[in-house]
Order: sequence, then C-alpha cells, then structure tokens
Amino acid sequence: MGIFGQKSKIKAAPQTIRVEKVAVPQQQSKAKARPTSHPFNNGLRAGSSSNGTGSSAASKYSSLSPISRNRLSRTKSASPYPSSADERRGTASSSSVERKRKAVTSTPRDSPAFGDSSDDDGDDGDPFSNQNKRMRRSASVDVNRKLRHKKAFGDDERDSRIIHAADIASVAIGCPPIPGAEADGVAVELQYPSRCKPERYELVWKKDKIDAVKDILTVVRHVADTYLTDEEAKPFIDHHTSFRRQMERAISEKYRDVAAFKAALNNFNESLRALIASGSVPRNIDKIHHLPSDLVAFILDQVYDRTVAPKVEILSRYEVGSDNVYGELLHPFITRILEQTNMTSEKVFIDLGSGVGNVVLQAALEIGCRSYGCESMENPCNLAEAQEKEFRSRCLLWGVSPGRVHLERGDFRTNKKILEVLKEADVILVNNKAFTSVLNDALINMFLDLKAGCKIISLKSFVHENKTAVNDVANSILDVQRFRYRESWVSWAAAEGEYYISTKK
Repeated sequence: MGIFGQKSKIKAAPQTIRVEKVAVPQQQSKAKARPTSHPFNNGLRAGSSSNGTGSSAASKYSSLSPISRNRLSRTKSASPYPSSADERRGTASSSSVERKRKAVTSTPRDSPAFGDSSDDDGDDGDPFSNQNKRMRRSASVDVNRKLRHKKAFGDDERDSRIIHAADIASVAIGCPPIPGAEADGVAVELQYPSRCKPERYELVWKKDKIDAVKDILTVVRHVADTYLTDEEAKPFIDHHTSFRRQMERAISEKYRDVAAFKAALNNFNESLRALIASGSVPRNIDKIHHLPSDLVAFILDQVYDRTVAPKVEILSRYEVGSDNVYGELLHPFITRILEQTNMTSEKVFIDLGSGVGNVVLQAALEIGCRSYGCESMENPCNLAEAQEKEFRSRCLLWGVSPGRVHLERGDFRTNKKILEVLKEADVILVNNKAFTSVLNDALINMFLDLKAGCKIISLKSFVHENKTAVNDVANSILDVQRFRYRESWVSWAAAEGEYYISTKK
C-alpha cells in the first residue's frame, strides 16, 4: 500500500529461506523415574527388599466412638514413648531407604456377602445404600472357623449378663436427656441378633459417656449388614422407609420426636426377633466364617467403654523409665498384623505384655484363634479380667463364637503357662517400645525355643544393625522385616512409626 492508501506499483521480491544443516552432538536421553510406592504398604527385610503383605485396614476404622478415641491422655511428661515430633524425625531420616522399597499387594481377609456381590464399588453418596454397606466375599476364607455361638439360639431366652449401657450412662448419674426427651421417658431396650435378652439404654448424652443414640444406630446397621440377606435388610437400612432412617429423622433438629424414635426402635426389635425365631439369622451366620473388621472394632469398643473407660485413669500409674509402662496398639494396627502374618482359627497367638487385653480379645474375635496374654502390672490385669468377662457376654449377645482367651498374671519370663505355650505359638506380639535392653535380651533367649516359621511382631528390632556382631543371637535365629504403621494407630502418638516382623529360622 502507498503512504496515502494507494496501491504500490512496485512488487517486492519473493523471500528466500536459507537452510543450513549443522551436526549437533546427540545427548543421551534420561530415563524417567518410576513412581515410588507409599512406604506404609511396604516391608523392608534387613539388608534386602521384601515381598510382605499390606492391608486396607485403616479405611475400616475411620470412625471410632469418642470414648475410644480418648482412651489415654497423651501428656508429654507422662508418656514413656517418643513424641510425635520424634516419630516424624525418624521418618525423615529413613526416607531415602523407604523410596527403594517394593510395592506390597494386599490380600483381603474373608468378608462374605449375602445377595449382590457386584464388583462395582462406586459411591453414589447415599450413606444407607446396600451397595456401599453390604459385605463382599473375598478370596481368603477360613472355612474351618465356625462363627455361630452354640448357646445363642436356644429355645429359651438367655440372660447374657452384660454390663448394660444404662449402667454407665443414665439420668441417675448425671447425664442429661437428649433434646426432646423427658427424664422419666429415656429408658429403651435394644435387641441383638441372638436369643438373649435386650440391652438397656437411656436416651442421654454426656461427653466421655456412651452415646446411646449413636450406639443404637450403629447396632442396627451392623445387624443389617452382617446378619441379614439383602431382602431381609431392606426394612432395616433402606434409605427412605427403614427403621434406621425413621430413628434418624425422629431425633434430628427439625423434629426432636423421641416418641417416634422409640416406636421405630420397637419395630426394629420386633422384626429382628421374628427373623431370629424363624431361624433366618442363625442360618445366615452359618454361611459366613469371618466378621467384618468394623464390627469387630465396634464390639471391642462396647466392651472397653463398659469396663476400662470408666477407670482409665489408673492406667497412667506406672514407674517412668521401667519396663512397667503402658501403651495401646489400636484396632487397625492389629488387623493389619493379623493379615500380614496369615493368622487363621487353628493357630496360636500370644501377646507378651498384654495390658488390659485389647489385642488378645481382638485376635480371638477377628480370627477365632486361641489367644494368650500375659501382664505383670496389677491395674491392667484387673481391667483385663473385667474385659474378658464382658467380652464373653457380648459375644453371646451378638451370637458369635470367639477363639479361646487365656489371660495370665505375672512375669512372662517365668510364667509356666506362657513358657509352655510359646513352643506352639504361630504369632507373638511384643510391644517393646519402652522395654529395657535387659528385658529385650531376655526375650531373645526365650525365642530360641520357638518353632520354625513363628512370627514375632515388635516395635523395636531384636537384631542389631551391626550384622558382624559375633554374639548376636537374634541375627542367627531371626529374619527381620521392617514396616511402618500409620498415623493414630497407637495410643501414645498421632504420627507414623516403625514396627518389625521377625520370622524364626
């Protein structure tokens, strides 16, 4: 164009592009780093990688009762265990090693289902959907375990002799009624899946006491999920018209209708009794061989909340710096250990330093195995015996048969029963986080008599880092794998930490 918008009569010469080839030294391409697996699900054999077994247990315990979450105070001055910060520092120092670990696949335990066993795990957001809540059958089934309690479904109604919720949380001991309830109208009863008398509750709420409404709603869900077929479960947990939905609506802020809650609860009780009387519930139990882990945790929490929680403060009375200290390994941690060690109902489990007996009871209920524990401190021993008594009554109430439980008092280094059964043990748990070196050395000498293949779970390794130590007995008799437990899996810290599985050679 011209400068005044007119067309130019001069044509520009066409552009030419010069192309020149230049030799460039070829660089070697860098290989892309493979994504590393998360250290939680990995095991590390001392000096080599591991092909251990992981677990999905954490997802099953996302919700615990307030009482269970507040079992033990974690004051810095009282705890003999490392703080959360100490645990995290340990995590950071070993991060370079963790990245080298091989991924570990999870082998789920038996979790049988009635009815639909679709592989579609999609969550449509409906908290009452059978698709989300019903159990599914896994590849691992301990067919030798007989789950039904022999005394739970007789002709006559039995008294299970439990500690009732109303004995722990009631108006008489200062718990206020739930909103909308009068003090003289809070008493209710809850039927369980057996021919046992119902449990007495009062519709009250107080911090650090049993939450009656939450307890009742949870029992309704577990009964429907575990003890009933899909068709039988519809009136119990169907989203719109179920007994559970009616109860939740009745106690919501919008309605506060305690009479409607009690009516729905009575309908639940009558319907469950009819299914028990028809033989449907015991027949359904005969078809399964393993309780879901969240039901196991709930039953154990019921036992704990009625026996240990009211007296939990006495567990903090110990001599700091000695072997006699107290700390708990929580439900998801034990579930993972039981999975990793392939425990079955015909095997033997031992907890050396069993405290109030939590782990011993969990192994007996979750696996159905013979389960032994030994504790030397008087207060934990007393609470353990109270737990065992309530545990037996609760299992009868739920219609399930646990493995045999044996709790011993005294020093496990000299207890005759423990020394005898050690020779049969398949899995031994030792929470030796705060044990002295003298006690850990004594344990190594005890392990000499273990059968080959016996697995020892500990929070400190029995094998010295120096593999050339001449007198390292543990190194000569044990193969050790190192793992990490997840946050909030122990009572004394919220952080992650390490544990070890040693196998007797």
